[in-house]
Amino acid sequence: MMNRLTLLTLSFLFLSKISTAQVSQGSIAGTVIDGGDQKIIDAATISLYKAKDSSLVKISLADKKGNFLFEHIPFGKYYLLATSTGRLQKYSSLIDVNNNSTINAGVLQLTTDVKTLTAVNVTATLKKPFIERKIDRTVINVDAAITNAGTTALEVLEKSPGVTVDKDGNISLKGKAGVMVMMDGRPSYLSGQDLANLLKNMPSSAIDQIEIMTNPSAKYDAAGNSGIINIRTKKNKVKGLNGSITAGIIQGRFTKTNNSANFNYRNGKINLFANYNYSYWKGFEDLYILRKFRNTVTKNLETIFDQNSYMTHSSQYQNLKLGMDFYANKKTTAGVVFSGFINPSSNPGVNTTLLNDANNITDSIVVANNYDKGKSNNFSSNFNLRHSFDTTGKEFTVDLDYITYYQTKNQLLINQFLNPDYSTRRPEDELKGNLPATINIYSAKTDFTFPLKKNAKIETGLKSSYVTTDNNALYKNNTPNGYVTDEGKTNHFIYKENINAAYINYNRQIKKWGLQAGLRAENTNAKGHQVGDSTRADSAFTKNYINLFPTVYISYDANKKNTFSINYGRRIDRPDYEDLNPFYYFLDEYTYEVGNTLLQPQFTDNIELSHTYDGFLTTTINYSNTQHLFTDVIKQVTSERKTFQTKENIASRINYGLSVSAYFPVTKFWTTNIYTNVIHDSYKGELDGGYLDVKNFAFYGNMSNEFKFKKGWTAELSGFYLSKGIESQIVRNPMWRLDAGLQKMILKNKGSLKLSVRDIFSSQNFSGYVNYQDIDVYIKNRHDNTTASLTFSYRFGKPLQNQHRKTGGASDEENRVKTGGN
Repeated sequence: MMNRLTLLTLSFLFLSKISTAQVSQGSIAGTVIDGGDQKIIDAATISLYKAKDSSLVKISLADKKGNFLFEHIPFGKYYLLATSTGRLQKYSSLIDVNNNSTINAGVLQLTTDVKTLTAVNVTATLKKPFIERKIDRTVINVDAAITNAGTTALEVLEKSPGVTVDKDGNISLKGKAGVMVMMDGRPSYLSGQDLANLLKNMPSSAIDQIEIMTNPSAKYDAAGNSGIINIRTKKNKVKGLNGSITAGIIQGRFTKTNNSANFNYRNGKINLFANYNYSYWKGFEDLYILRKFRNTVTKNLETIFDQNSYMTHSSQYQNLKLGMDFYANKKTTAGVVFSGFINPSSNPGVNTTLLNDANNITDSIVVANNYDKGKSNNFSSNFNLRHSFDTTGKEFTVDLDYITYYQTKNQLLINQFLNPDYSTRRPEDELKGNLPATINIYSAKTDFTFPLKKNAKIETGLKSSYVTTDNNALYKNNTPNGYVTDEGKTNHFIYKENINAAYINYNRQIKKWGLQAGLRAENTNAKGHQVGDSTRADSAFTKNYINLFPTVYISYDANKKNTFSINYGRRIDRPDYEDLNPFYYFLDEYTYEVGNTLLQPQFTDNIELSHTYDGFLTTTINYSNTQHLFTDVIKQVTSERKTFQTKENIASRINYGLSVSAYFPVTKFWTTNIYTNVIHDSYKGELDGGYLDVKNFAFYGNMSNEFKFKKGWTAELSGFYLSKGIESQIVRNPMWRLDAGLQKMILKNKGSLKLSVRDIFSSQNFSGYVNYQDIDVYIKNRHDNTTASLTFSYRFGKPLQNQHRKTGGASDEENRVKTGGN
């Protein structure tokens, strides 16, 4: 019998394993290969289970040669489960460990065809772990966590290792912003708050896996200074009619619902699939801002703005995806995918600001009623072709994409000016805005893989994309003579961008060494045109530049238990399309957000050193250096008592950290996953006439625990903690969250009922402050985070065996579009 004690030391996050074993122990070894072309499958996941009760004992990864080894296994009967992305899972025959020698489990062949699983009689329903560690990525199996039921894609990301989401929905990876989010291998073309809006409305039941890549190879777009998150939606290729339906109800302060249906039909050479998602979401935002304005010369306190804002957000998100694969022969497959969503939204709010003197005595009051309605529509199409020349792995792929977004926002802002007793101080003013935007994206991409001798291969490819955006901001003031155009706020901005890219990647395995080197070249051509009016002349800019992005990966398999790797990559982040628009978005007369046409791209150099022990414990040291960093900054016009948020290239940023992750069974019914990360950030550079020089250590910890009981019952307890940290000017206070869930398998294991509670103690609320030059601001934000959900899921047809296909080649552009919604 073997016991494993795991210690998590918060001071430096060092995780160690102490194992004690009796003499009655043996070992199990084997190999994993592809059952079709007999190629080696490296990084396949092999799980060891007890035959008696199907409890998980240990998890391992196959090495570069497809070999795996389990050591110090107590005497008894076991079986193995091998899994790998894009292939069917494979069970071994029964293995009897009854001596101290190494038992050969033989060769486990993973195939893409549906076969009857007769190797072992499994009495319990087995599923993949919530988190799988691969050589080049971390994979999150969404359905494996009970507390994911009834949640959204954004909420699943929040509990993924190394991923954090800030107060505005911006996603960071290992403490670094600038993540590129892809959908089924294609860029989402969304960013910032609007990417969060889309993910907030996408039910987790529509998602199969989330792949996290902190340092992607040259094959991927160079965008995203902290890496790539690829969200894979559900789809399978089992013959006949298969599918699933999910219905969920969520109760917080308001009632919400998430529903989805997935269908797949395959017969002969044709595979058809369809996904439909519907969600109704309603929540609130309770925002408190305290601003202190000082004399610019004497620095004496003059005015205090005490601001409370309460807003409700609601939306009805509907998404439909239709697709077909045509298997012309064993070597050639062609496919088309059409998808789109509609997302009408409503965001009314009331903002009350007390204008106080230096003694905090109210002098006047401004009440702003904000009525905001919008809609965001999307249509995307993809054609893909894959041709394999032979069984050595030589293949050619093509992806053609067209994506369009149309979004509009209608805003009515009414400001009431009151005395301290709430009597009228002066007449109210009324501002009406209409903000339509159209974005069109065209992308073409080809990839070629050419195997070489001596375990080597070359990958090369080309990509070209063309993006046009047309954005209008039409503002009118209500006057005694009717609505009159406000030329100072009205704007029309047109932006066009063409990016051309080529890459080459070389990969070779030399005994225990794995080597990979790549180079990507990207040529960017951009034009911006701000249409003039009576208050400003026409203005335009043109940007043309070529950049090189090298990547290098080196791995070393020291022995069966220890693997070391080091990698380097250079990345770029281009400004989001909407952030370039010089438009105003108002909360009230004194608070707004504005774009910046002068934003320049930022460049980051990333280095990672990793060690994996026994397939369950991974330790990583990372370092990154970002130049021309652009980020959200808070500025103010002191004389007018106005505070606004914009983006600027402010500084250089250095980030380094140590992360430790482990996935292991604590007992036969309890499995845990732990991720911890210590991060150091420093910002240096000129900002708003001053010099910003700040640095900070921060800690992030994430843990999920799964408990398996008899008769189809499982439970989960998970949570995270994020310590105090900095985001350029902003100092962020700590936050944490605890979730719990319970699941019961029903209807002969084809259905499930999941009950979960998210943010049990309502502790995931942002607060922070800015003290820089004349800016003195405190912010506190609370959302409808604490919810209880009940979700029913049912699978019909043959058991789902998800086969993930690449459904597109557009990779950076869609990640930079912003859409409306919640």
